[in-house]
Amino acid sequence: MTLAPSRTQRPAAHLTPEDVEAIGAELDAIRERVLASRGERDAAYIRRVIAAQRALELGGRAILLVGKRRSAWWIGTASLSLAKILENMEIGHNVLHGQWDWMRDPKIHSSTWDWDHSSPPEQWKRAHNETHHKYTNIVGKDNDLGYGIMRVAEEQEWQPRHLAQPALNFITACIFEQGIAMYDADLGDAIRGKKGMPPETKVRLRGMLRKMGKQVVKDYVVHPALSGKRFRRTLAANAVANLTRNVWSHSVIMCGHFPEGVETFELEVLDDNETKGEWYVRQMLGSADISGSPFMHLMTGNLSHQIEHHCFPDLPSNRYGEIAPEVEDLFQRYGLSYNTRPLVRQVGSAWHRVLRLSFPNGWLAETNRRNLGSQLRKLARAARS
Repeated sequence: MTLAPSRTQRPAAHLTPEDVEAIGAELDAIRERVLASRGERDAAYIRRVIAAQRALELGGRAILLVGKRRSAWWIGTASLSLAKILENMEIGHNVLHGQWDWMRDPKIHSSTWDWDHSSPPEQWKRAHNETHHKYTNIVGKDNDLGYGIMRVAEEQEWQPRHLAQPALNFITACIFEQGIAMYDADLGDAIRGKKGMPPETKVRLRGMLRKMGKQVVKDYVVHPALSGKRFRRTLAANAVANLTRNVWSHSVIMCGHFPEGVETFELEVLDDNETKGEWYVRQMLGSADISGSPFMHLMTGNLSHQIEHHCFPDLPSNRYGEIAPEVEDLFQRYGLSYNTRPLVRQVGSAWHRVLRLSFPNGWLAETNRRNLGSQLRKLARAARS
């Protein structure tokens, strides 16, 4: 297997094979230590988070039902938004990763958890756990790189349709739940395919539509109907809560995968020869963290520790903050860049990359020296041709 960052400058070029394996050994040691120390403290943590999420949802719906003032609607909607974010990020994502399977609690297990999301759990686990985490940031293998619809690496061929990707990224943020469901069902591959839709894709699409339909009925029919005369208030609150959850989740995921400085990789031959050390280094260079408060880490599902999550996707999420200083120290000792910024800066960096790569390589730098209008006319002519 030949693995190399797809950029001209290789940030890990100075590492010897011995360095790579030493990094892998140190990270393996961290993982084994955490696995051996899992216990009641961790189990109590996830149970508290689940209890808090349910309290927020029930409390929000109660306020919407009995509150008469506009402020009550805002408080209830905010409570619902927080509940949906917690359920998807810190609970659903991490439970479906199997982080809590060791508890042997059938109610908090990756094989039984059904989350508040349009993507069926089994489809999400296939696309995310089995594909994305294995082929992280490998161009042509990891469709999480732009979800198969955006250009997020210089090595991807530029096409005129990429000019629309900032607008497309905004739309994706607003319907992120549904977008992930369509992505997990391989809808994009089915549309682009020239040989018809494979039978397994048809099965996934039917499963997606059933799950998506249940979500729509729950949020926009059942809950509003149970509110009686407050039907419209509940309908609007659910819509705003879903939009808030979608935009927040999309922003967090962008921060972990798309900021400037996050590496993409080319893999000429993919086989089983990648060592554990090489896999670890790829995760380290292909992810980014968000610095912030404990509350911010909680609301991101601890995906603010995306580097740690990609190195250890099956460790309990509450441990990522504890081991992050050790991982950062490892970066520094081996001369690697630990990509971390505050939330606003990381979101801005990710959006800058989306915008920059919507144009041909080097075009944005060129506009600093030339008239913007002439460049836009040039691109418009290219789009028409």
